Amino acid sequence: MRKRYAVIGLGRFGASVARVLVEMGQYVLAVDVSEARVDELAPVLSRVVRADCTDPAALRALRINEFDTVVVAIGDNVEASVITVLNCRDMGVPHLVAKAQDEAHGRILKHLGVDRVVYPQRDMGIRVASNIATGGIIDYVRLSDEYGMAEITPPRMVLGRSLQELDLPHRYGLNVMAIKRGNRVIVSPRAQERIAEGDVMVVIGSAGGITRLQGE
Repeated sequence: MRKRYAVIGLGRFGASVARVLVEMGQYVLAVDVSEARVDELAPVLSRVVRADCTDPAALRALRINEFDTVVVAIGDNVEASVITVLNCRDMGVPHLVAKAQDEAHGRILKHLGVDRVVYPQRDMGIRVASNIATGGIIDYVRLSDEYGMAEITPPRMVLGRSLQELDLPHRYGLNVMAIKRGNRVIVSPRAQERIAEGDVMVVIGSAGGITRLQGE
């Protein structure tokens, strides 16, 4: 089911989130105060708007409460981040994700009722370490101590085989969320989909399962 996302703040983190959501087939409204950032991303995103989201009137004009999830990706200006989060909460945004600059910023966001706080700078170290330790992992997002989501280069043994034949949920505790194939992204691939040379698999499940699959 296609969902509606708003990403507020188009620095490196916000722009990356917006791009990936678009690649996954979701509708994305991207917002920033910088005209240069808006112009840069306008050709690749669903809708890009220049607006100051610390102004409640701007958020009302964007009808921000009608989006399924709003990502506040303002991290370098704590005051702007906090005010934007407050505005979104006051307008009844159903699900709110916010980027934190540090632990203190994160605690403030949690107290304001943010559903999920993310720490890109801190988590990047975890992802880089995972990439180094496991050569086939392109990117890794830690969801908990036991579970994660990874983009992986398929090991040789899976090439040419269908997802049904591989039976990854039973053998490794993993589910394939998407397959990146060139410029295409196949979201929720069918059981009959075969893994081809050059594919990138997006899997979610146990960290141990991801490691075992890459060891094949």
